[in-house]
Amino acid sequence: MWIDTHCHLDAGEFDTDRDAIIAHAFAAGVTGLVVPAVEVANFDAARAAARAMPGGAYALGIHPLYTPRAKDADIAALREAVAASINDPRFVGIGEIGLDFFVKDLDPERQAFFYIEQLKIARDFDLPVILHVRRSQDAILKQLRIYRPSSGIAHAFNGSHQQAEMLLSLGFKLGIGGAMTFERALQIRRLAADVPLDALVMETDAPDIAPAWLYKARNRPGELPRIAGELAKLRQIPIEQLAEATSANALSVLPRLATAMAQPCPAERLPGDALGASSASSSSADSLNPAASLAPHEDPSAH
Repeated sequence: MWIDTHCHLDAGEFDTDRDAIIAHAFAAGVTGLVVPAVEVANFDAARAAARAMPGGAYALGIHPLYTPRAKDADIAALREAVAASINDPRFVGIGEIGLDFFVKDLDPERQAFFYIEQLKIARDFDLPVILHVRRSQDAILKQLRIYRPSSGIAHAFNGSHQQAEMLLSLGFKLGIGGAMTFERALQIRRLAADVPLDALVMETDAPDIAPAWLYKARNRPGELPRIAGELAKLRQIPIEQLAEATSANALSVLPRLATAMAQPCPAERLPGDALGASSASSSSADSLNPAASLAPHEDPSAH
């Protein structure tokens, strides 16, 4: 069993073949998948994408790359959406939220406002958070120490061992994905090999952060087992051990995920245009900015 803890299945890149992408992932052994929202406008699309597959789950949040067009009132809208979703068995947390100091022209104060306000929501509802941490590890940690969400995942983590240890001490897991498959991504590979096994969860960030064999191409959640195979080689452990451990880690750090994964795919799917209409404006967050969309593929160490 594999769990993809971070996949933008609602992204526009999947509009033409989403069913095939889901089937490919399930056939590859991906039996759990978390779809994080990126802005208020795509909450419905993230929810619909999660419900489109057995084992699908979703999180709600405002991504830092979307803060330029987000409104202050979106915080209230998020709080209302969380309250309305709290009894939904497929709802697992707050995300994708965080800080991005890699992409130029993003207002750090504006990002910080949304990050902090969303940490407050996570704290108030006792929910884990899914964090976007790009060149912002220390600033992320500073606010985590203040607002203390219950737990969470540092998505595509690429910080130092010391920063990783601080996150782990706060109840977080580290998301490992396609960037680790590039031999030149030395820091990520060292970290992935050295941290305790109970610190790691697997992710794809599909359609972004493609592994080395899909360089500059669209990533898919079904690539997760092969990505994990590279990690198993790095750690010199059987892939079965990695699957068992990372799945247990995901279920531990996202306590509602086990219930979400037990939900069957509805007999009657939500209308296709409910997904397509929303995803057109809410393609994966890293596609919002040209520099951001290229960064993970061109330089795996930059994420």
